Amino acid sequence: MTIAPGCHDGPLYALKKVNPYFVMKEWRDDRQLGITDFERHQELQDVAGGIARMTADRQQYWLSELDKIYEHDPSAEMRRLAVVAAGRAAEANGLELLRKGLDDDDFKVRMEACRGLGKRGDEEAARLLATTVNADPDDDVRNSAIAALGRFQSPVAVDALRIALNDSDPSTQRLAVNSLRDATGKDFGDQPQEWIAALDAAGSDSAGTEASTERF
Repeated sequence: MTIAPGCHDGPLYALKKVNPYFVMKEWRDDRQLGITDFERHQELQDVAGGIARMTADRQQYWLSELDKIYEHDPSAEMRRLAVVAAGRAAEANGLELLRKGLDDDDFKVRMEACRGLGKRGDEEAARLLATTVNADPDDDVRNSAIAALGRFQSPVAVDALRIALNDSDPSTQRLAVNSLRDATGKDFGDQPQEWIAALDAAGSDSAGTEASTERF
């Protein structure tokens, strides 16, 4: 048997990958240098899973740590988990990390920020999601924002969803219709044009300064 030249770790590289001795040796070497990436990832998953049950003081502590992770970690997955945890925290300053997440280079982080904002229910979260619907270049991120806006019975949410009804993608239109059902508590059918007509009629029957949801 001949060995092809050019292997980056010698002719037994493949065997090293399946031999437990080599795997465990590499693991021990990593542990001597400090906490491994796997352990950091696991710890952050644990924080995201448990932060909602923490006391206010512990949430404040972890939100500070999560902000550091978000600002300095090059891994998009670690930033995504930091945003997941912030979205599950009850403390108000979690909003700032979600706001940062909307500007992340990675679309999965931005999608997670939309989901987190949808859990908050306040007007600032609604405004951030509405801006994302109108401005984000990624369809998946925009759809995440549209889905999250269904949690808000707010004129900001209704107005943003009204605009989304004009999207050229039928799946986005359907998502906007479903979110409008939740946001308004009404059902005007499955067709975007039916919703547009109903929303416009409700707007013309009331004062211009009244909230869209109040028109129903």
